[in-house]
Amino acid sequence: MILSGRGRYSKYLRPISVLFDILVISLLYRYFFKDLGVNNLHFTAYQVACWSIISYFSGFYEVYRYSTAIQIFTKLVRQGILFLLVVIAFFPFQKATIFSGQKIAEYMITAFSLIGIFKFLLFYYLKRYRITTGSNYRNVIIVGFTQEAINLKELFDKRADYGYRFFGYFSDTKKNAQIVGGLDEIKDFATLNNIDDIYCSINELDNAMLKDLVEYAELNNKTIKFIPDTKEIFSKNLRVDYYEVFPVLSLRKTPLHDPVASLIKRIFDIIFSLLVVTLLLSWLIPLMAILIKLESKGPVFFKQSRAGVNGEHFSCYKFRSMQVNNNTERITVKGDPRITRIGKFIRKTSIDEMPQFLNVLLGDMSVVGPRPHIGSINTMYTGRIKKYFFRHSVKPGITGLAQVRGARGEINADEDMINRIKYDVFYIENWSLLLDLKIIIQTVSNMITGDEKAY
Repeated sequence: MILSGRGRYSKYLRPISVLFDILVISLLYRYFFKDLGVNNLHFTAYQVACWSIISYFSGFYEVYRYSTAIQIFTKLVRQGILFLLVVIAFFPFQKATIFSGQKIAEYMITAFSLIGIFKFLLFYYLKRYRITTGSNYRNVIIVGFTQEAINLKELFDKRADYGYRFFGYFSDTKKNAQIVGGLDEIKDFATLNNIDDIYCSINELDNAMLKDLVEYAELNNKTIKFIPDTKEIFSKNLRVDYYEVFPVLSLRKTPLHDPVASLIKRIFDIIFSLLVVTLLLSWLIPLMAILIKLESKGPVFFKQSRAGVNGEHFSCYKFRSMQVNNNTERITVKGDPRITRIGKFIRKTSIDEMPQFLNVLLGDMSVVGPRPHIGSINTMYTGRIKKYFFRHSVKPGITGLAQVRGARGEINADEDMINRIKYDVFYIENWSLLLDLKIIIQTVSNMITGDEKAY
């Protein structure tokens, strides 16, 4: 993979690291435990599940560009101790296995040596790569011109391996050649210069300004961080990170921004979708093809561009429920004359959405998430409703919390869309696998009973 300029590859690093670690623990034990009578299928599943749970709660993969070698080593030791305990715990419950402390020790030392070497090589290689190529840097600005803000800028200059590119200060109270504008110019400057991180001196902004800047950052996929004037933590929604000894406060991200949680959701999506495709779509697609073709001419599937993660568009698949027409961007209304007879039934029961499990397997969608809207809806509401674009911070779903709570169907007023956005935002900020399962069960129930707003 060739990377240049401002190329971003950070989002691939954690999945690569997770995949490498799982391959190591899944393959290496087969050599050391080959004479211990271990059932490979059971032990592999057990290991991967335990590794994922331990990693999630211990923050094993929370390694950032400003992390230190000591922090990484501490994570390795903690992960190693906890994982050793779950490996040992497997043997008493498997009567056919032979317990060998020596083999377990050899396996753990070898596995964590490989994992540790890979983790450190990757960490230091990326630091060197940033310095020599200038790739994967983050554009930053600092709001305020306090001594703490100046210290942070000097740290960025000194630690080029962190990969931060400083664009200037913003202040209404101080004058300096490095101050590029006032507080009212921050948003325009950040948008024009593709700023990624906005560091704010807490004493520079009043509550109204801070709220406005946080909303701007959420809507425009930018990270906002705070420079404390003391080392206190002012809110449970903030976390402290240290760039060397310099404290920086960050707003906590949503659960789905955690790479382990995201991986768990993706694995669930793949397994669930494969079951649906194999057990349901394998016979439903031929049946629907016959019924749709008998009533009207045209394709069996309807393909439409929808906005996905970060607003990037993908082709969303559905069973065709309308007569072929040139008004596909027009919102569907009750009694829409374009809808066919079979279309009324499959829309009422949401069967028309079933081909989107193919979108899930392709990686464009998730089983559960905010429903993707057509382009005209996105254009209309992106700048009109606060946090509308926040729904694009995760993959869209075949079903979602808004749908099972009745927030679907025709949009007659802004309140209809605001209600949907509230549910979408709640889902993103409070995601759990249990919540996904609850939404899926409610969706199936609605499909059986029919939804009065599905038309």
